[in-house]
Amino acid sequence: MESIIIAIIILVIVGLAAAYIIKEKKAGKKCIGCPYSSECAAKGKCDCNK
Repeated sequence: MESIIIAIIILVIVGLAAAYIIKEKKAGKKCIGCPYSSECAAKGKCDCNK
């Protein structure tokens, strides 16, 4: 029974993470987590690490 509860919790966490990524991509952000992601000049590439 414990393993089923743990599996459900993991699935919920993965589902919420996927929903967040989908929501951010629909909002036009190219690299999730970057403070300048909606302003990136390069298509599909984020220059936040420079």
